[in-house]
Amino acid sequence: MIKITLKDGLVKEYEKGISIKEVAENISQGLARVALVGKVNDEVKDLDYKLQDNCNLSILTFKDEEGKSTFRHTSSHILAQAVEKLFPDVKLAIGPAIENGFYYDFDMEGSFSLEDLDKIEKEMEKIVKEDLPMERFELSKEEALWLMKDEPYKVELINDLPEGEILSFYKQGDFTDLCAGPHVTSTGKIKAFKLTSVAGAYWRGSEKNKMLQRIYGTSFEKKSELEEHLNMLEEAKKRDHNKLGRELELFTTVDIIGQGLPLLMPKGAKIVQTLQRFVEDEEEKRGYLLTKTPFMAKSDLYKVSGHWDHYKEDMFIIGNDQDDELALRPMTCPFQFYIYKSKSRSYRDLPLRYNETSTLFRNESSGEMHGLIRVRQFTISEAHLICMPEQLEEEFKGVVDLINFMMRTLGIQEDVTYRFSKWNPNNKEKYIDNPKAWEASQATMRNILDHLKLDYTEAEGEAAFYGPKLDIQFKNVHGKEDTIITVQIDFALPDRFDMTYIDSDGQKKRPIVIHRTSIGCYERTLAMLIEKYAGAFPTWLAPVQVKVIPITDRHKEYAQRVSDKLIANGIRVDIDSRAEKIGYKIREAQLEKIPYMLVVGDKEAEDGTVAVRSRGEGDQGVKSIDEFIKEIVQDIEEKRI
Repeated sequence: MIKITLKDGLVKEYEKGISIKEVAENISQGLARVALVGKVNDEVKDLDYKLQDNCNLSILTFKDEEGKSTFRHTSSHILAQAVEKLFPDVKLAIGPAIENGFYYDFDMEGSFSLEDLDKIEKEMEKIVKEDLPMERFELSKEEALWLMKDEPYKVELINDLPEGEILSFYKQGDFTDLCAGPHVTSTGKIKAFKLTSVAGAYWRGSEKNKMLQRIYGTSFEKKSELEEHLNMLEEAKKRDHNKLGRELELFTTVDIIGQGLPLLMPKGAKIVQTLQRFVEDEEEKRGYLLTKTPFMAKSDLYKVSGHWDHYKEDMFIIGNDQDDELALRPMTCPFQFYIYKSKSRSYRDLPLRYNETSTLFRNESSGEMHGLIRVRQFTISEAHLICMPEQLEEEFKGVVDLINFMMRTLGIQEDVTYRFSKWNPNNKEKYIDNPKAWEASQATMRNILDHLKLDYTEAEGEAAFYGPKLDIQFKNVHGKEDTIITVQIDFALPDRFDMTYIDSDGQKKRPIVIHRTSIGCYERTLAMLIEKYAGAFPTWLAPVQVKVIPITDRHKEYAQRVSDKLIANGIRVDIDSRAEKIGYKIREAQLEKIPYMLVVGDKEAEDGTVAVRSRGEGDQGVKSIDEFIKEIVQDIEEKRI
């Protein structure tokens, strides 16, 4: 007999060799019906997996993340089987579950069309109705290579595995795929699914490899859940910053200029300018000192910092002369360090907080770039705090306080999560190889985060090459998570740049550096705000805060006087003097998502008033110009959401 400890702590005894499915049936038939996989200790296993030893066991359903992931992984196999049936010459690559769905990559002549997706879905429905069992089997590497001899991508994956490795496969009807699993028991479990899109994807994520076709899909236990999700996707499309940003004339892209190099149009540039001024003013209040440093430097600088060794592939190198090789800067820290080193520093000078609105350049791969989220040239609210070790925690807390203030002001604090990003000790190429320093700095950061009582997750392999990070994460409307703000503790660069200060005991010592952004990359922040507010920005951020609408041509002069008075009070104004009907003009202003519309006619001109319409509240009646100005100025100054 073996002892199995269930999720609720109950311990039950069973015959050795009992399957997870049989345990589920023993607990309850209801649980057995919804069970998808089991978690044995820390490993997720098929329901057919036989238990041989004492263990902890959780029966997982679609409500569990691992259950959901398994369900969608099986969906990707059904997709691959359907595609192989309809397109016999296709070559299979990989097909994992992802957040909110799944995909499969295919190599095929020509491209999948929307009509093809409909055909594939119908074929998938047949496979589901057949309720084919998902049968797992194992082969040696040699046997696996023979079985997959006509699938070059599978052969490559198999050849990358160590000698003597046993490989697992899953078979459903006449379809077999190389797969570690686990899977649900049969194709009939996948009741509700939808193929959502086709995109290009480089094999293994490298643009050096062939471009494959990736079919995305999603699946749920119930059709009602699928419909709810698809409705959410439709809403996401409406909020997509790529779509809205162009419709609202905030930014555009042009092929001849280059990928990842967006053009901010006047309205988008005005939002970014408003944010930059707000950030710089707030940072000045908090003791930051503004710097302005070059956009490029000799390679020698980046060799000292370590970027040349750890980051060169992501940098833009200019010039062929090895004696004067230049690179566009990917960050400003080395430049600000030399400002620090421009004279001798005392412990009385610390902490020093250098900030800069920095334009940076990173050579992102073409497959990674997306709208304003990931670009090759961007501007960031960057700063470096240089302090003594005993000042580190207080300075770190001050940084987090500033970031939280920024997020509250933007109205996004409830939408973000915190991630403690650590190094991967096995990746010697990506990180500075100093395990002792890494462990010490990570322990320091963890203590600070715990003292701040932040609710954070941990992620190995996401640190900067010189130190651990606190990443503030934000999900876009499609559910993809991006880092918008980072705070890093740097144990390495002060030593590399020989940064010192004279302590109270008269001895030279090394400072510690905190790298941080306060509002992140302005382009990415703009994208996030477009999606957050569906283009209807708070009044203080709106590129046009008021639209003045004269009823007829004879009211244009009064409309101009109203506009001049608003501008004199720092309000951003536009006049719609077109020869169009008043209702049309109001609808146009609403589509532009302008916070306030002021309609002026004979009565308003005679009385010195304006008829106010609010984007959120509609008709607000007639007000004097001064009354309206007082209200909107207060709205702007308080940065109301």
